[in-house]
Amino acid sequence: MANQTQGPPVETLILPAPAKLNLFLHITGRREDGYHELQTVFQFLDAQDSLSFTRLVTPTLEFQCSDPVLENDDNLVVRAARLLQQWAQENQLPPQGVRIILDKRLPYGGGLGGGSSDAATTLLALRQLWQLPISTSDLLLLGLQLGADVPVFVNGHAAFAEGVGEQLTPVTPSSPWYLVVDPRVQISTASIFQHPDLRRDCPPIASHDWQSQQTENVIEPLVRRLYPEVANALDWLVEYAPTRLTGTGACLFGSFESQEMARAALARMPAQWTGFVARGLNESPVCQLLRQASTDNLTNHD
Repeated sequence: MANQTQGPPVETLILPAPAKLNLFLHITGRREDGYHELQTVFQFLDAQDSLSFTRLVTPTLEFQCSDPVLENDDNLVVRAARLLQQWAQENQLPPQGVRIILDKRLPYGGGLGGGSSDAATTLLALRQLWQLPISTSDLLLLGLQLGADVPVFVNGHAAFAEGVGEQLTPVTPSSPWYLVVDPRVQISTASIFQHPDLRRDCPPIASHDWQSQQTENVIEPLVRRLYPEVANALDWLVEYAPTRLTGTGACLFGSFESQEMARAALARMPAQWTGFVARGLNESPVCQLLRQASTDNLTNHD
């Protein structure tokens, strides 16, 4: 995505933070530092959190969240804002402040990347709001400090990812309707990646060949065994559509040819789970909206 610092300064930005799916997930090895070498395809969804950014006169950071549990200084939104303040200071730029309000709509801890997406939207929004002359490549490096999933949201395009998830090649998978099911189970990503039974020997595939390959989420068999409720949800949804776990879970998704078919399945979903229907997107709506950041539907000049 091009540097978005051009144009007149704005006082408020209201932007989405879209969810993502891992359309497949392979582990090709484990590095000496303990991190795993991955191959995956990220695709965005038109389901999202919403964030409001208002420039402050003083160089302070104010953060509010609709979920009090997430309203703390460890939230990735706050950490992303502080990283940009630090970058500005290191580059001898005037300190600036912001009030950020996060409307949390996506389930967290389910493999949908909500926290990473919130952080990426914060980086992109504050670059625009504060008029910072930071390149997208440098913004990607800042995002990687916050988490391996942040760069794909900063980059803003569906991608074949390698390394720990930061080496991105743009791809354009089909954009079906998805039914995303949250079986309301908390899965520890760290414990999954440390588990001795996790498969770590997938043969690497080329980015241009992934659609024709026999792909899978190699974490799914282990999650099925350790979390029976996730297994139950997978077994239920596969009766309606091709189904897969996203990331390390616990959310899973089925792909449908139409919104009506996905909604029909959602209507039959067991009451103990939650779910939603969303369309797959190959470009992040954040990028689209920032290109229009000078228009009235995104800005509010006090």
